[in-house]
Amino acid sequence: MAIVSPGKRYGKRLQHSKVFGHGHAGGHKAVNADLNVTPLVDMFVILVLFLIANFSATGELLSMSKDIQLPEAAHTEELTLAPVVQVSQNEVIVSGVVIGRVEDLTREDYLNIPALEENLREQKKRDEDLHNQAGDQGAFKGEVNIQADKQVAFRIIKKVMFSCASAGYGNISFATMSASPDKKPETAMR
Repeated sequence: MAIVSPGKRYGKRLQHSKVFGHGHAGGHKAVNADLNVTPLVDMFVILVLFLIANFSATGELLSMSKDIQLPEAAHTEELTLAPVVQVSQNEVIVSGVVIGRVEDLTREDYLNIPALEENLREQKKRDEDLHNQAGDQGAFKGEVNIQADKQVAFRIIKKVMFSCASAGYGNISFATMSASPDKKPETAMR
């Protein structure tokens, strides 16, 4: 047992009380508090990885469809932002709007696709109006990206190209898969 100085003795419950004068000497809490930084660092690492995975500086120019298998090309260039004409084995689609069925287009003897021309002319007019309102002259370059399945007949591709050129989109790019090992679908052949 410890040696205690003589005097009044309070119960164990009141020994360290500030009221009775014994608690203030040794009862102060430490000023420095320990902070566990590991969970904070883990959270920031996860946040940075999430942002890197979801942020793309170039953006998505093409929406890959399971109906379209792109051909491979060895010499390619990067695509630019332009209207996308998708030609699958069944349908022709411009910016998500179905223009026509391929089997109907093969029966017609015309070299153009009127619905495709009309849609592209409307997009051209909207684009020119937008640039005119902004005061940007000469911004329309007539670029269009064609994303065609490698099994589609050439006469359909020819009709699509003719319709694009007739609507004022003479700068035509074809979306292809790169023949290199990294295989990026955002490449084009002009």
